[in-house]
Order: sequence, then structure tokens, then C-alpha cells
Amino acid sequence: MEENSARKLERKLGLFPLTNIVIANMVGAGIFTTSGLLMSDLGNPILMILLWIVGGIIALCGALCYGELGAAIPEAGGEYVFLSTLYHPLLGFLSGWVSFIVGFSAPIAASSIGFSEYLTRAFPQLLDWGTVVGLTNPTISKKILSVLVIAFFIFIHLRGIDFGALIQNFLTVLKVGLIVCFILVGIVLGKGNFSHFAGGSSFSFDFGGWKTIGLSLLWIMFAYSGWNASTYIGSEVKNPAKNIPASLLLGTAVVSVLYVCLNAVYVYAIAPEHMKGVISIGGLAMGNLIGPSIETLSSLMIAIALLSSLSAFIILGPRVYYSMANDGYFFKFVSDIGTRFRVPSKAILLQGIIAVVIVLSGTLDQILTYMGFSLGIFPLLAVFGIFKLRSSQKSPGIMPGYPVVPVVYLFFGISMLFLSLFERPIESSISIVTVIVGIPAFFLFKSRYSKSSAGVSP
Repeated sequence: MEENSARKLERKLGLFPLTNIVIANMVGAGIFTTSGLLMSDLGNPILMILLWIVGGIIALCGALCYGELGAAIPEAGGEYVFLSTLYHPLLGFLSGWVSFIVGFSAPIAASSIGFSEYLTRAFPQLLDWGTVVGLTNPTISKKILSVLVIAFFIFIHLRGIDFGALIQNFLTVLKVGLIVCFILVGIVLGKGNFSHFAGGSSFSFDFGGWKTIGLSLLWIMFAYSGWNASTYIGSEVKNPAKNIPASLLLGTAVVSVLYVCLNAVYVYAIAPEHMKGVISIGGLAMGNLIGPSIETLSSLMIAIALLSSLSAFIILGPRVYYSMANDGYFFKFVSDIGTRFRVPSKAILLQGIIAVVIVLSGTLDQILTYMGFSLGIFPLLAVFGIFKLRSSQKSPGIMPGYPVVPVVYLFFGISMLFLSLFERPIESSISIVTVIVGIPAFFLFKSRYSKSSAGVSP
């Protein structure tokens, strides 16, 4: 009994920290880097903003569906637990496998790299330490800074969910406040031009145009990814039937409004032809609106936003691996809970190591498409499980708009995957291969689990 108790996570999180985790997990590199790239393909600012609104609607539909799933199955692990319970452990494992490789470690790496890029843009003197120790290449210095940031937040979250949630709450409130100020300052004090909204080129809605829209929505949904965040820590949530759905809906709604407003500021500040291909779109926008000196402040703001996202990813990912290992479908040591701070410490460390490897490898080219496609597959299966839950009468039936809400999510999700497969076949195919490679891994872990179980007497 004592051993079983020691392996269980404790329900400590209420609505406020849970909503903060959703917001922090959503607001990351995507919103600060993709709009310029989107404008390159779309060429039309009104269409771009409309797609951000559509992305928010899709995310809200997904949040409503996951609220019902999380209330019915309030355990740590998100899609892993949902798919294992609703269908088969293989599907659950594959979702966790993709989360392990793509869903959390890669965004941690991306957020840390984004943080170091924006921080050194705001304070370039931070790179001077590299020359002191003989590092003349600033790229290497930035990567070392990224690794140090990951290590620092690993240390924070190894010290318990209470301490980690406290840091997360502070960073998230600060981040949202900064973004709101960004929007208000841009609109009230900025010297933009509303004629930018009528600029740009016309868009052709032929098959090529729809492929572009599908890929654009895939990138936008990567920016919205995290709308399902609180389901990953269901085992640590107080009153999960109430707090999980509420946190998903509140967090997603807040972020949707922020994203649309922020993109409106981008367009107000920058002519469409000048937006195309610009990754550091936030700094350019504030520089145009207020002046060059404000770019330092805006870069610092974005760096803080990415820091908060990095922290949220470090909280959530290990809870998925913990659940997989607890069920015998991952390395058993990953299910160990630290005796002092009651967190899955080894899972946190393993995820951090993979994120560091990604940072150091420099293989983040085209990662947005790869991540977007990979992460779009399993939520579709989970949302479809709503119909199975309802038919079995095991659902709490708390989702408004049934069955329209899950149908809307499924329609857009499937359309995005097919259109992106035609538009970017290489990255999409690599995503599919990543999933397929997980199938033999599942049976390998299952075989080891079965063998170990067979030797244990009841």
C-alpha cells in the first residue's frame, strides 16, 4: 500500500494555476514567428487574420471536446490515457510516442532557442562572455544559453509541482500582461496605418490556394497547440470534472482573443509586402509603431513569453511519459516519483536531455510543419472518441453544442492534414514515418512488460 501511494501523483492544482498552464502552453514561439511566413504564402492580411480567427474556433471546439474527455477520464497523460481507454493501448502509446519525440521536447528546444535569440537581440552584450572563453561564433554562444535555460527550468520543476506552479503563475500573468500592453500601446500610441488591411494581393481559391490555406492553418494550429494542456496533468487537479473543462475553455478563449488582436497590430504596423518572410515580426511591428528603441523592450517581452512556454512544456510532457511507464509501455524508471518533491523527476530529466540534443543538433529547419502534422493526428482520434463515450453512456455529457462541436473539429482537422500532405509531402511523410516507427516500439515495451509481470506472484 505504501509503495502504491508513493507512486501516485497528488491532486493539488485548482482552476487558476490550471488555466495559467493552458495559456502558457499555448502562447509560445508560434504567435511571434509565423505571421510573416504566413503573409509570404497568403499575401492577403484580411485572409491571414480570418485564418487566425478560424484557428481560434477550431481550438475552442477541441477544448470543449477535451473538457468532456478530461472530466470522464481525469488522469495524467492527455491523449495517451484517452486513446488507451477508448480504443487500444497501441493508439495511446503512439500518441505518447509522438509527444515524446515531437510534442514536448521539440517545442522546449524551439522555445529555448527563441528565448536566446530575442534576449541577445535585446541585450547583445550578453554574447560578450563567449569571446572571453574563446567562442567567436555567436551561434554557439546562443545554443549554450539555450541549454542553460532548459537546465535552469528543469531544476525548478524538479522541486515540486507547488513550487513549479508558483513560478509558472508568475510568468504567465507577466506574459499575458506584457502582450496586452503590447496590443494597447500599439493601437493607442502607435503610428500605424489602417490602409494596410486593404493592401496585399488577391488570393486564388483554386486547389493550389486551398493547399496553401491548409498548410497555413496547420502552422496556425501549432501556435494554438496547448489548448488541451490541462488534460495532461489530470491526476494532479482538484475537482477535475469542473476544473479541467473550465481551464481549457477559459485559457483557449483568452489566447484566441490575444492572437487575433496581436495579428491586427502586426498588420496595422507593417505593410503586407514588408511583412513577408519576417520571423521576428513582433520587434519589427513595435519598431515601426513607436520607434527603433522600443525594439529592445519588445524583444525582451517576447523572450519572457517564450520562457513561460518553455516552463509549461517541462511541466506537462513528463506526466505523459509517467502514465505510459506506469502502464508498462515505456521505460519503467520513468514512472518513478521523487520521494521528496513528489514529481516524475526521471521523466523530467529524460525530456530535458532530448530537448538539449535537439538544441545542439541544429535540426529545427521545417520543424513547424513536422510538428504541426504530427500533433494533428491523435487529437482527431480523441475527439472522435466523444461519440463512443456518449454511446456507451460513460460521458458526463457536459459539452454544449454536441454533436456540432466535435464534427467541426474533425472536419477542419482532417482537411488540414490532407491539404498539408499535398502541399508539403516530405515533412508530412516524415511525420507519418515517426508514428509508424512507434508500432514496433510498442510491442517491444509490451513484451518486456509481460515478461516482468509473468515473474511476479499475485
